[in-house]
Amino acid sequence: MRAWRVVEPGPVAGHPVRFESVPLPEIGPNDLLVRVLACGVCRTDLHVAEGDLPVHRAGVVPGHEVVGVVHRVGEAVEGFADGDRVGVAWLRSTCGQCRYCRRGDENLCPDSRYTGWDEDGGYAEFVAVPAAYALPLPDGYEDIELAPLLCAGIIGYRALKRASVPDGGKLGIYGFGGSAHIAAQVALARGAEVHVMTRSEDARNLARELGAASVQGAADAPPVPLDAAILFAPVGDLVPPALEALDRGGILSIAGIHLTDVPQLNYQRHLFYEREIRSVTANTRKDSREFLAFAGQHRIRVATMRYGLDDADRALADLAGDRVRGAAVLIP
Repeated sequence: MRAWRVVEPGPVAGHPVRFESVPLPEIGPNDLLVRVLACGVCRTDLHVAEGDLPVHRAGVVPGHEVVGVVHRVGEAVEGFADGDRVGVAWLRSTCGQCRYCRRGDENLCPDSRYTGWDEDGGYAEFVAVPAAYALPLPDGYEDIELAPLLCAGIIGYRALKRASVPDGGKLGIYGFGGSAHIAAQVALARGAEVHVMTRSEDARNLARELGAASVQGAADAPPVPLDAAILFAPVGDLVPPALEALDRGGILSIAGIHLTDVPQLNYQRHLFYEREIRSVTANTRKDSREFLAFAGQHRIRVATMRYGLDDADRALADLAGDRVRGAAVLIP
């Protein structure tokens, strides 16, 4: 099959990924071999390609927002058949035995492994996945729309949960790309008032189209005190203005797996009155099921840009250059 591999992590201008002919993935008795129909291009893929996240496997195939159909079923697998449509997401496996797994926090498992980082992902024609981590997909969406839901949507949902937005509360969103524009729709559907801070004019226009109450520059103050905020942009410099925008008791949820250094904070201005910072680490399968069920009940508008599989390097470059409106998706 054809697939992209991270051959030498570095800036996308230096072409750190290479399109090659590679063997078809092998599967074990508990796995599925999935033919890829669509794969979203996530900022985490960019972090892996550029080396912000050290590669866990040399020559890894990126991609963890995979929509596909089952091509082959492992001999011990039950509940799946050839031709079933499934999703393959970031969380690939956990130990199931540690104290985090036992208490329902499998996203914190020290032995967790991830698609497109520890094992080959979906920038390819086929991908293997443990059947226990393959996800059912909601009806009513095209493949290109479903792909971003499998990370951008799921992690945005997790970040929204961590932000603990009160009923009818005011939510600030910093950065408005693939994940943020989906999380904003979930928040709006639940009755929140959403205020968006982002540097891209295209992203500002999209935020207005989706119903944001206000839209301004990335570090600008929103027009009202916020009950909660989510930082999607991987920019540590935005942490102080986001905290300063919070009302008393407000929570800042930081959604990204990577963040540049956070400047020094002033306790009185940024943290006093019980304002909180919460990080977000991956997601659980429960998060995935809850979010995908929500997407099946509430039609989410997914803004996408289509790329052929052979254009993955250009998609990564466009993402790095803020030229993607919504989410980039590879279509083999």
